[in-house]
Amino acid sequence: MGASRCNTNCRSVLVAVCCLILFLARRSGAEDVAVQPATVRGELIVVQGAAGDDTYAQVFADSATAWRKLAEQASLNLHSIGPGTGAPSDREQLQTLLEQYVTKADGTSDVHAQSPICLVLIGHGTFNLGKAKFNLQGPDLTSEDLLKWLAGITRPVAIVDCSSASAPFLEKLSAANRVIVTATRAGTEQNYARFGEYLARAIGDEATDLDHDGAVSILEAFVRAAHDTEQFYRDESRLATEHALLDDNGDQAGTPADFFRGIRAVGKASDGRSVDGLRAHQWLLRTFSEEPVLSDEKLTRRNELETQLEAFREEKKRMSEDEYYAALEPLLVELSRLSD
Repeated sequence: MGASRCNTNCRSVLVAVCCLILFLARRSGAEDVAVQPATVRGELIVVQGAAGDDTYAQVFADSATAWRKLAEQASLNLHSIGPGTGAPSDREQLQTLLEQYVTKADGTSDVHAQSPICLVLIGHGTFNLGKAKFNLQGPDLTSEDLLKWLAGITRPVAIVDCSSASAPFLEKLSAANRVIVTATRAGTEQNYARFGEYLARAIGDEATDLDHDGAVSILEAFVRAAHDTEQFYRDESRLATEHALLDDNGDQAGTPADFFRGIRAVGKASDGRSVDGLRAHQWLLRTFSEEPVLSDEKLTRRNELETQLEAFREEKKRMSEDEYYAALEPLLVELSRLSD
């Protein structure tokens, strides 16, 4: 019994040490990667929709500015669509841009073949006769439009729809290798959505770094913005007319922010579906340190290992203690070596 207890304690210590090393690796970046001149680490498409009046125009402009600032800080290739971008229509501009990322028969695309794409929609949305639209200057954007334009894109894609009535975009666009954020949980939530304002603030605030690893992920920004939005309605003694959702497991369901404590999912779906969050936390929007960051190859491997770890945690109750730690140890050791 003494030997068994010793083995268990040793395993626990090993796991704790490896987890600490993993935390430090995420916080500091990879010190073996020399600081390089800024290179494109992804594509950020910011679409500012039709405002309707001057009040909303300024709010939307401020949010778009925050995302453009993020692009500069995070070395993202920025594409802005909206007021002042001229002909052709905003819808046509977005279609043309997304078509550049479609993977061709030879496995290539026109622009940065492996870099992730983040599409941010800032503006108003509508829902009528079962169809959701994002309001643009000129022809509006539908979820069916994006479904078609994204179909041939194989790289990671994040879609952040900050508009009212945006939930149908999640249901339509949810798929493997995608992260979807919407300001509402239903198309019928059609009142002005404030979530986008709070999200724009969250992406530039170090307080959004919930796990204190020196970076802000999509998950952290989502949780912070959703909680701030909820607080607004409480402070105003108003009934909340928007409830943001996040989907990153392709099940077309979405998970609300109150399912999380920090970055860990603590809520359970009543229908037994898996809870989202892992991929969204791996998708870093920006860091608050002076580079360096992990190379793309190491980031990919780290994400793969963390996904495997999460899968084992989900299966923990079905495994013996020995099986569980035997499965975890090599993954944690490899994770720790990524920062060597």
